[in-house]
Amino acid sequence: MAGPCAVESESQLLQTADAVVAAGARVLRGGAFKPRSSPYSFQGLGVEGLKLLAKARERTGLAIVTEVMGPEDVGLVAEYADIMQVGTRSMENYSLLEALGKCGRPVLLKRGMSSRLEELLRSAQLIAANGNSQIILCERGIRTFETATRNTLDIAAVPVLKTVSHLPVIVDPSHAAGVRSIVPALARAAAAVGADGLLIEVHPAPEKALSDGEQSLTFGQFREMMADLRRYVPLSRGYEDAHARAFVAGGAD
Repeated sequence: MAGPCAVESESQLLQTADAVVAAGARVLRGGAFKPRSSPYSFQGLGVEGLKLLAKARERTGLAIVTEVMGPEDVGLVAEYADIMQVGTRSMENYSLLEALGKCGRPVLLKRGMSSRLEELLRSAQLIAANGNSQIILCERGIRTFETATRNTLDIAAVPVLKTVSHLPVIVDPSHAAGVRSIVPALARAAAAVGADGLLIEVHPAPEKALSDGEQSLTFGQFREMMADLRRYVPLSRGYEDAHARAFVAGGAD
């Protein structure tokens, strides 16, 4: 899954959609509604952003994942999105989770920035209890004492979640890193431990991005990262096969 943090314009989104599908992405990410820490930051284009995402899907065939911020928006976003994203700040918005349980769309559930894995799974269970078992778990880095990166990627969360849950697990290295130079390395680590997918921020001109430009890859960087990741897919498959054999045998070291 790849695309801009925020949908800014038709040109920006369509350029990005063309670039990421050519590099091998299957889902276009893009925020139409943007929850930001500062009220003075760009908050997204809203409904117009959703319409632009739909136009990009028609043009490229990419599925669309975009964030929904409140239960009152679920119906509207579901008209445009193929996958409904729950952001880190909303992981414990129980009214939203209950509404998503009834929306009929797959849900990408991001781990809260200070949440334990058991809390992430409880939120997933709430969605499922309301009728929706199509849930994707997302590790996106958590807040720790470390300040060298924006967040701390909990790479161990991937095999742990895949052991205790049947749900797919993806990784968002962009929000974990906070700086684009580290994103490819974290993506490699995610692939090697068996992540089912990646959520990557990509922008035609990151230095001009209205949101998260410092962690967004250029088109060339994304293309190089995707080519490099192909080397690590056999590693993740080998890991999963070995883990499955150990689990069936009654445990692993």
